[in-house]
Formats: sequence, structure tokens, C-alpha cells
Amino acid sequence: MGNEASLPDLCSTFDVEEIKRLAKRFRKLDLDGSGSLSVKEFMSLPELQQNPLVARVIEIFDTDGNGEVDFKEFIDGMSQFSVKGEKEAKLKFAFKIYDMDKDGYISNGELFQVRLIFLGLLLSFMVKSE
Repeated sequence: MGNEASLPDLCSTFDVEEIKRLAKRFRKLDLDGSGSLSVKEFMSLPELQQNPLVARVIEIFDTDGNGEVDFKEFIDGMSQFSVKGEKEAKLKFAFKIYDMDKDGYISNGELFQVRLIFLGLLLSFMVKSE
């Protein structure tokens, strides 16, 4: 992960203390110490286990497409959830959630896929509550 003193260069959304906290969280999630997070390591967070779009979010975080999220990708991705983040960047991130084939458009099929993801979550909650 490199020198934490140079981390602010990674992202202007977070201050040094926030980046240090994110680095600590990243190290805690990196169960195998590889320096990157797998989907399984991400899913070790209870709050993500219930998120129907977690696999999609991880895919968007993984900008180099190697199947894992390194620290720079983690910081860049987390900046989308910061209240200090730019609105346009947040809108682009939200768009990417739906644009599954990455063609720059959201088709009816992609809307349907996301709807099915949410429907599956709703059904699983209904079954658990019975």
C-alpha cells in the first residue's frame, strides 16, 4: 500500500486522517494479506452481505478488471460514498451500477436485471420473516 503520507495524492475527497482510517479498514479486510481485496474478503463485512448490488459495486471498484480491488481502487471507490464527493462523480457511479455491459447506455434489459436483483432481495427477506 505504500507510504501513507503520500496517500492524499490518491484522492482529494478524503483528508489524511480519513485515508489512514480507510487504510486500517482495508488492511483488516485483506484477510490473506495480498494487498488487494477479493469478493470473498469484501463479503466478510456484514453490512455488505445484505446489499443486493454488492457484486456490481465491487466490479465497478475493480477498474483494472483483475477480479480484486487494490488500495487505490478502494480509495477511489469509497470516495463515491463520501458526502464530500462530487455530485457528477456520484451520478456517474450510479449510472455504472445500471450500465452492466458498459456501453454507455442503460437498456430495458439492464433495468430489468437490476429489478430482478432487488426482487430477489425482497423475496429473501419475505422468506426469512415467515
